[in-house]
Amino acid sequence: MGGCFSLAGDVRGGMEAVGGGGGGRSHGGAAAAAQQGGPNDAVDHFFQARGLRGLYTPVELSFSATKLRDMDAFSKSDPMLVVYTNINGKLEEIGRTEVILNSLEPSWITKATMSYQFEIVQPLIFRIYDVDTKYHHTPVKMLNLSQQDFLGEACCNLSEIVTKFNHSLTLKLRSDCGHGLHGTITVHAEESDSSRMAIEMTLHCLNLENKDVFSKSDPFLRISKLVETAGPIPICKTEVVTDNLNPVWRPITLTSQQYGSKDNPLLVECFDFDSSGDHELIGAFQTTITQLENLYTSKSGENFYSHKGQRKMKGQLFVDKLQEKVQHTFLDYISSGFELNFMVAVDFTASNGDPRVPQSLHYIDPSGRPNSYQQAILGVGEVLQFYDTDRRFPAWGFGGKTQGHVSHCFNLNTATNDCEVVGVEGIMSAYTSSLYCVSLAGPTMFGPVINKAAEIATQSLQYSNNKYFVLLIITDGVLTDIQETKDCIVRASDFPLSILIVGVGNADFKQMEILDADNGKRLESSTGRIATRDIVQFVPMREVQGGPISIVQSLLEELPGQFLQYMRTRGIKPQQQAPAPPGHASAPVYPPQQ
Repeated sequence: MGGCFSLAGDVRGGMEAVGGGGGGRSHGGAAAAAQQGGPNDAVDHFFQARGLRGLYTPVELSFSATKLRDMDAFSKSDPMLVVYTNINGKLEEIGRTEVILNSLEPSWITKATMSYQFEIVQPLIFRIYDVDTKYHHTPVKMLNLSQQDFLGEACCNLSEIVTKFNHSLTLKLRSDCGHGLHGTITVHAEESDSSRMAIEMTLHCLNLENKDVFSKSDPFLRISKLVETAGPIPICKTEVVTDNLNPVWRPITLTSQQYGSKDNPLLVECFDFDSSGDHELIGAFQTTITQLENLYTSKSGENFYSHKGQRKMKGQLFVDKLQEKVQHTFLDYISSGFELNFMVAVDFTASNGDPRVPQSLHYIDPSGRPNSYQQAILGVGEVLQFYDTDRRFPAWGFGGKTQGHVSHCFNLNTATNDCEVVGVEGIMSAYTSSLYCVSLAGPTMFGPVINKAAEIATQSLQYSNNKYFVLLIITDGVLTDIQETKDCIVRASDFPLSILIVGVGNADFKQMEILDADNGKRLESSTGRIATRDIVQFVPMREVQGGPISIVQSLLEELPGQFLQYMRTRGIKPQQQAPAPPGHASAPVYPPQQ
């Protein structure tokens, strides 16, 4: 869990802000949550609800069709649509629409609901049937599809729908033998929970009670939602302000999903931070968003009370700023034309082993079984390719000897010496070909490829701000340029870039874990500069193989949060939507941000 979204200043572990920012997820983990003294599962629930631990967004699918085949002699077809998803090669039915009588141009009312999950490919199959008249009074769930006339089918991935303007995709129908038909089906996706309103607040306190003997308290605030059946559920924690009885905290943002309504009770607690996790309560009070709005307009303060409200204290909380704003979602950006541009860098150091022998991590199995490098490229590429319109991907190698000298950033596409290849298949082909003309060497250095990726991300800003870049680094070894790599990552944290690192083989990857700020402490450069945000996710392949979560899901679970954090902290909004297609409601019009 985690959630620091402020930019200035470095904080350590449990001193980080959680759950009250613009949209990224940092990494205090369970330990940081425990330091807050709150129920970890409850905080985790709220982060999952906001799409910040992986992205699980409920979407409703609606359907219409045109130019369907007429299968009835004396009237038109009576179409019904059935939607399936393909899970591990097995079709699983999601839902069925109602039957529409005598129509070759149906627009069904019944919708199908499913969870959009960014980290995986979600294949969908749509099949349309003409329901025989004698079954018109049979509930659609009870219909035997083999007894109905098949009108055609179409298939796509859910990501292909949500990345389109207006979330709509039109597909040509095909017969069950794969032959093209005249008809089409249009699928429209819409987020089930469309509430995007949020409250941004800046808070400060005066005259807090000092809990320390030789210095002043180190205060932080925790805000919880009060639920009758579950007690206080923490939804936000500020950063810690050290040695200060009159602290001013960086702005926090609470979404309407977090606080419910403006009149729902909230508990505000102020603690004195202790590195042991045994934080001492300075004071607390109960309030609502409405009451906090009143504090802001009246410029008055609210007194804290001692444990269980036994004693009123002199310390007060003030609201310096409070405004409502629109909190756009990941799908808002993606469906309005924002792209995720995929880049890959492959380790060609000698520690991988001779590619000609089966023990090598680079061995190309004649049976077609992919090696670890190919698995990572295929898995991540198959997800991200749908978020990149031209599907031209920069692909590099590092640590290999080309043209007589070792290079730490060379183009995998040695045939044309162009850094870009077309599609995931292009990456795979370039990778395989390069194994025959690049000698494995070393040492292992990330700096040059990270700098190259950051350079491309920086150059894109000259033309537009709707591109976000994702660099996948696959490696088997221990870094020799760890400090240079840190410096590169700290610089790159200002740019629209995330870095995914896959560790293959049995090397000691402790260094890589330092780069992934899952301990809550952002990276620091050799000059003392702190990373603007966490942009690295590292996963050792050996630790997830055979587990319930795939390597791809582990790698990509933080990417939507990193994307949102970058866009929101820079005030970048989704582009204006194009008009909705005929037969579908227009996309929601967002009020301007304050």
